[in-house]
Amino acid sequence: MYKNFPMVPKVIFGAGSFSQLGDVLLPKRTSSEAPFIFLVDDYFENSEFLSTLPLLFNDEVIFISAEEEPKTAQVDALVSQIRQKYEEAPSGIIGIGGGTLLDLAKAVSILLNNKGLAKDYQGWDLVGHPALYHVGIPTISGTGAEVSRTTVLLGPEKKLGINSDYTTFDQVILDPDFTKSVPKQQWFYTGMDCFIHCVESLTGTYLNAFSQSYGEKAMELCLEVYLNDIPSEESRDKLMMASWHGGMSIAYSQVGVAHAMSYGLSYLLGVKHGIGNCLVFQHLEEFYPEGVQLFNKMMDKHNITLPQGVCADLTQNDFDVMVNVAMGLEPLWENALGKNWKNIMTPERLRALYQKI
Repeated sequence: MYKNFPMVPKVIFGAGSFSQLGDVLLPKRTSSEAPFIFLVDDYFENSEFLSTLPLLFNDEVIFISAEEEPKTAQVDALVSQIRQKYEEAPSGIIGIGGGTLLDLAKAVSILLNNKGLAKDYQGWDLVGHPALYHVGIPTISGTGAEVSRTTVLLGPEKKLGINSDYTTFDQVILDPDFTKSVPKQQWFYTGMDCFIHCVESLTGTYLNAFSQSYGEKAMELCLEVYLNDIPSEESRDKLMMASWHGGMSIAYSQVGVAHAMSYGLSYLLGVKHGIGNCLVFQHLEEFYPEGVQLFNKMMDKHNITLPQGVCADLTQNDFDVMVNVAMGLEPLWENALGKNWKNIMTPERLRALYQKI
């Protein structure tokens, strides 16, 4: 049986396109008492950005720090706060920021229309009811969160996505102007998330023509941005589209070793996803020789130095926790290493890889 995957039904692309958000939202407003809730990266809190939001009636802006990965408890708290404050269900949720804010917006929109806690839905196809209307506006490029059918959350027992047909955004606005102010290191780490998506998808056992077509285009765009000298405006446009295509490349495929290991790092140490992928990927030449070679070239070109000794002071128990979290992501390992992956990636071998970081 082939899966019937959803795609983002509506998308606007172009510099300055954020100004059309008000026109997009107006017909989606269910009543004057049903607000739009804007979840916004707190980077924008003390800027003129607030004056550009198309707020009406009792719409609310909630600024959220992206310093930490999104958590199931954070989703539950936001859902509870919104339910207590408003008699009517919101007209929709708008996420503005990087992967953290986009994932929070997706998760909150799901939980507002489904009973229980966020941790109950970590896994594949566990969501029973459609999400509230939700819009994604990325302000950094690379995660693919704007197009994917998952929202990755740190839960009490695991880091795992809410993977469902209802997770995908109803509307996305891709405005490359937002990415002008992204610091260089963050630009690199988040872009490498996209590059590593492509490497893992294109070399995986799940590969098919659908995934390959998106993955190859995303890879081509990443190499243009990070290895060629192209104008900054063109670079912003192309990286935004690389992120889109990279996210699409795993719809009918999966990621692999780097993402699985990065989840373990994130769960135990709170390492952010982009840099976590980079910390792991540098040691994966045996699995992705060409990818690691290109990664090293991009690191050299942009003078990026990764942190050292991240796992130097961890206990045996700490390594066990990371290994257990990573090995729980079976589809990722099967995509990377095949159905007999447990014979290839033993806990001992995985622990040895973590010890290199």
